[in-house]
Amino acid sequence: MGRGNRSSRLAAASNIEGKGRPVAQQTESSIVIDASAAKVMEVIADLGTYPEWAGVKATRVLATFPDGRPKEVEMTIDTGPIKDAYTIRYQWHGDRRVNWQLTESTVLRDLDGTYLVSDRGDGTSEVTYRLMVDLTIPIIGTIKRKAEKAIVDTALKGLKKRVER
Repeated sequence: MGRGNRSSRLAAASNIEGKGRPVAQQTESSIVIDASAAKVMEVIADLGTYPEWAGVKATRVLATFPDGRPKEVEMTIDTGPIKDAYTIRYQWHGDRRVNWQLTESTVLRDLDGTYLVSDRGDGTSEVTYRLMVDLTIPIIGTIKRKAEKAIVDTALKGLKKRVER
C-alpha cells in the first residue's frame, strides 16, 4: 500500500474484545501516515484535540492512567439525527494499539473501537481503525454500516492531516 492509499472493508467479527458476546459486523479501514507509530499514537492520545479533527463536538477527560494517557472520557456528538453525550473507557497497549468501550450513553447501546498502529520501518505508519456501533433506536444495518464507515473515514483522514501538519 502506497502513501495516502486507504483500504476499506467490512470485517466479520465473532467477538469484539472485552465483550464476550457475538456481534454482526464491524467497520474497518486503514491509512498510511507519514510519521512514526509513536507520533501517531501521541496524536490519538491527545483527546482534547478531537473536536478539531475526529468528528466529535466535545471531549472531556474524566480519568487518566499514571502515564497521562486518558482512561475514561466523555464525548459529545451531534451528527444530524444523532445527538449524544457518552462515556468510553480506554485500554492502551504502548504505541501499537488502543481499544475503547462504551460505559455510559443514552442513544448508543454499544461502541467498541480500536486503532492499530504499525510502524512500516520507512518513517511511515499504517493505521487501522475498527469500529462497531449499536444504537438504542432501530436502524437498518446498511445505513448503520454507512454511518460507521463515515465515522471511520473522517477520523482517519483527520488523523493523517493532524499528524502530518
